[in-house]
Amino acid sequence: MRILILGGTRFVGHTTAAAAVAGGHDVVCAARGESGAVPDGARLVKVDRDQPDGLAPLAGESFDAVVDVAPISHTWVRRALDAFGSVGHWTFVSSISVYAHPDRVDDVLLPPRQEHFDRSKVLQDPEAYGSIKVASENAVLETMGDRAFIVRAGLITGPGDPFDRFGYWPMRLHRGGRVAVPDVDQLTQIIDVGDLAAWIVDAAERGTTGVYDGIGPAQPLLDVLRTVADAVGSDAELVRVPESVLTEHDIAPWAGPRSLPLWLPASHRGMSARDAGPALAAGLTPRPLAESAVRALEHEKALGLDRERKAGLPADAEAELLAAL
Repeated sequence: MRILILGGTRFVGHTTAAAAVAGGHDVVCAARGESGAVPDGARLVKVDRDQPDGLAPLAGESFDAVVDVAPISHTWVRRALDAFGSVGHWTFVSSISVYAHPDRVDDVLLPPRQEHFDRSKVLQDPEAYGSIKVASENAVLETMGDRAFIVRAGLITGPGDPFDRFGYWPMRLHRGGRVAVPDVDQLTQIIDVGDLAAWIVDAAERGTTGVYDGIGPAQPLLDVLRTVADAVGSDAELVRVPESVLTEHDIAPWAGPRSLPLWLPASHRGMSARDAGPALAAGLTPRPLAESAVRALEHEKALGLDRERKAGLPADAEAELLAAL
């Protein structure tokens, strides 16, 4: 197959392009080319999707399938569909952020917004990202119909992860000692980027279509952390800290420079408790959590265990918290 990947230079796009090349496909990656190189065996065509004619460098090219992994803009999606909507299969990587009720599990979506997503304003308008994804999904479905494969990805882990969330735990547990963990009764879900990419390529090959949550099975958070500890050979003592104490010490859930990743407030726990069954039935094959933990630790070591992180609890903050207990 001849596959166009809109993106291809970082994380999900790069891993998907590499999987497609490994599968023997002719792979073209369309991106600015500023975030990194495309995988060996793929061809980069430089485009600027912010420009009305930004896809012009692809004029005259034809493809069997398109994988759109990069969009943060309804305009990007619409222009790509206008240019290549005649292909036989279209994958759009969306997000579980499309759901309107993150405190519970249902399929009600946010209202669509046909806008460009400005990451600098996400804290002021936290629903913007999900609403723009909804509008983008709608555009794909309207144009592609039964040729569309939409993947609402959850927390993606693995080599190339730029967000530092899951990787905090293999890193911290690898170091051992007393480790502060949130004392919560919640489920959590991850998907290894390699497994997500393999599923996307498989879907293009098989013609799999429909709308799915791209996420692994839900598991209790504390069980996940114990599995990660065992996988990285840790002798760590998991110290369970009540949510009230975490809040008193200004420790944030999920992400940020002073946070405990994977911990979600009650208002968002439905986001990590969704049913992975439909995706598993459609071919998604998650690897064992222990293997993902080891892969994440290898990535952490390559980046530097002592680097400044985008998510996680700094050592001094954790020591202060444990002392307070």
